[in-house]
Amino acid sequence: MALNSTKIKYFLYARKSSESEDRQVQSIDDQINRLKKFANDSGLTIKKVYTEAKSAKKPNNRPIFEEIIQRIENNEADGILCWQINRLSRNPIDSGKLSWLLQQGTLKSIQTIDRQYLPEDNVLLFSVESGVANQFIIDLSKNTKRGLQSKLEKGWMPNIAPLGYLNDTIKHTITKDPERFNLVRRMWDTMLTGNYTARQILKMATDDWGFRTRKIRKSTDNKLSQSGIYRIFTNRFYTGIITRSSGLHYQGKHEPMITNEEYDRVQSVLGRRGKIRPQTHKFAFTGAIVCGECGCFHTAESHTKVIKKTGELKTFTYYHCTRRKKDVPCSQRKNIREEDLELLIEKEIDKYTILPEFLEWALEGLNKKNDTEIEDRAKIYEMQHKTLTQTQNELDELTKMRYRQLIDDQAFLKEKQELQAEIDKLKGGLRETENRAEKWLELTEKTFTFATYARKAFLTAKGDKGLELKREILLALGKSPIIRDGKLTIEPNEWLVPIKNGYPALEAEYLRLEPHKTPLNKAKTEVLTSVLTRWGGYWESNPGQRDHNPLFYR
Repeated sequence: MALNSTKIKYFLYARKSSESEDRQVQSIDDQINRLKKFANDSGLTIKKVYTEAKSAKKPNNRPIFEEIIQRIENNEADGILCWQINRLSRNPIDSGKLSWLLQQGTLKSIQTIDRQYLPEDNVLLFSVESGVANQFIIDLSKNTKRGLQSKLEKGWMPNIAPLGYLNDTIKHTITKDPERFNLVRRMWDTMLTGNYTARQILKMATDDWGFRTRKIRKSTDNKLSQSGIYRIFTNRFYTGIITRSSGLHYQGKHEPMITNEEYDRVQSVLGRRGKIRPQTHKFAFTGAIVCGECGCFHTAESHTKVIKKTGELKTFTYYHCTRRKKDVPCSQRKNIREEDLELLIEKEIDKYTILPEFLEWALEGLNKKNDTEIEDRAKIYEMQHKTLTQTQNELDELTKMRYRQLIDDQAFLKEKQELQAEIDKLKGGLRETENRAEKWLELTEKTFTFATYARKAFLTAKGDKGLELKREILLALGKSPIIRDGKLTIEPNEWLVPIKNGYPALEAEYLRLEPHKTPLNKAKTEVLTSVLTRWGGYWESNPGQRDHNPLFYR
């Protein structure tokens, strides 16, 4: 090949981006070796070799390239040797700069492995070839966005799965990480107690549990970082929702780790920017009780006083509304002593406490009911699946009607959104039924065990672990405990409603018989049988309320 470049001094430029646009491009070392051989065979002078691992799709993104241009403008060299023209530019600004330097003669040659660009060439030739490189990036961006959107609409995150999950590279789905899923869930449970900061949980997970993140590339220290623990506690992915930077949300098909209520509760503990609110003491119920007037959470303070009669120091803990909502007036100024608050909670627990005899009857009945329950769940699952299939068919038919232009875009989009929302709801119901079918017996046993022993556990809880236990028992009673004018109200969790409504009368009737003190005659036996039958009927007639897992016994 005859080249008009024997007196030109070249900068050799080899570039490879880690991004998808350059996956098929030869490695930097390979580019350099081939270009040096080419220069030697063609008699070209290489003044310096430059390498860069940056994308060329945006201008002002490559400091090495900018240095080369500056040195050429300073007449330190007058040629560039590279593998292909797309190694120099994939955007119109850098391409225009190179084209201008060629036209001015400042840049006397751009030499690639298969052709040469000279100042006297037709400017269209360089413009077309650099434009092809730029168009490649535009098309690639469109195709990539289209692929990402399609994956999101199908319910799968298009990037690396968060800790606790794994990317299935074969099925292109996201699955539970068998090594880390339960440990990450344990982090959430610990944060939900409200007794630990994110940093304390990080230290606990690293030092006590031996938690380590997945190894990525050549990383050696795979301990979870402080920013990593906050990324876990602020990521809605764990609730089953995929959130994008645009603010859009997509219903994921991966298995949720936590509920939306648990996520919201953790956010209230963390504060606005994901930083834990400073605490100098540990309190059992901060962030768990809401003011009935302004909706703010209750916080606690400890004060040490000298008892005049004895001279001893005694610490008192008081709970009060934070009154953080400046635009919402709140007249709840009275502090509640910790002892008084615990008495209020104890009275609430009493409403759902049962005798051990009733626990035995319940468990005996549950074991007999197991086979029937599984059969019922199978029927429900079958009906849900049938409805889902029908709704999906309706969506498919709607799409066909749009293709045939039987309906306009406005009607299509409205119907599509409604059907897609229904499909997402049905899929959620299927997942819930699958989980309940496997766990209903275990969860129901925990319900009655909680009702039997929660009060005793609350009264005897001591130390830091006792604070955590008391908080868990309170949250297991119901949703958002509320205090107003010194009175505590709790909307009970559904799994406790049958006990609250039906148990007190049965207990009174049972205690009146005193079967453990006096021998049972025929009349007493009949009444006792009636009590037992009605007790079993309460939980049998409320199957949907048996499947709530009380946090206390998780």
